[in-house]
Amino acid sequence: MKDKSLSPIGVFDSGLGGLTVLAELLKALPNEKIIYLGDTARVPYGNKSPQTVIRYSLENTRFLLNKSVKLLIVACNTASAFSIDAIRSAFSVPCIGVIQPGARAAVQKAFSSSVAVIGTSGTIHSRAYPEAIHRLNPDMMVFEKACPLFVPLVEEGWVDNHVTEEVARIYLGHLTGKNIGAMILGCTHYPLLKPVISRVMGPDIMLIDSAEETAYEAKNTLKDFGLLATNGAQGGYQIFVTDLHGQFSKVAGLFLKEHRLPVEQVALDEMV
Repeated sequence: MKDKSLSPIGVFDSGLGGLTVLAELLKALPNEKIIYLGDTARVPYGNKSPQTVIRYSLENTRFLLNKSVKLLIVACNTASAFSIDAIRSAFSVPCIGVIQPGARAAVQKAFSSSVAVIGTSGTIHSRAYPEAIHRLNPDMMVFEKACPLFVPLVEEGWVDNHVTEEVARIYLGHLTGKNIGAMILGCTHYPLLKPVISRVMGPDIMLIDSAEETAYEAKNTLKDFGLLATNGAQGGYQIFVTDLHGQFSKVAGLFLKEHRLPVEQVALDEMV
């Protein structure tokens, strides 16, 4: 019988932002094999209806289950907001998203009774983070702000310049005087903007990186299910995308700090 602990972890995102989650998984779980699927042909998910996001997420999950993954990570905040329950109802594979780990960390680490959440319009409109936070602490005050320009700025490589900082000040300036104890970076692109966001919000703000928190959650989940790869196992990763555009290497390199990536284009309608 095959040792299930040697099976890969499956990760999917609407595009390439979830590579921040992959990068944190590689640090936290160096013995694990990881298969990443970026649905680059249908990105972004944030402007799609919940029903469409759920359909896409189920298709992504089927693709990864065909790779015999032992754990599924939904690295897209929008898909996490809308699709986790549907995935868990349809499939038996353990499944975690990025919202619950980020919400838990914010409640635990905030130095005041107020937290902020920044994300794409779809994630903010879903109200998923306030709901997750209030399940943990009903008295926590939550400020939300959609920052839709952050994603194209990151993908342009403008992660720390005066244009990006000015955009951040426009988006976040009204939050600086509210004694916010932690800010959740509610989009997988946003960790690349930590220096800019920290300058705008001040050095005392606790920035909650959902990618880091999700990697910790993944490690604990694998332990709980007895699926953690042993120290002798050989780790590594594969990347699949549904559209391999010309800017892929440049954008992916921002997230993984690598220039040569093992990437293969796939058509989900042929694989699921």
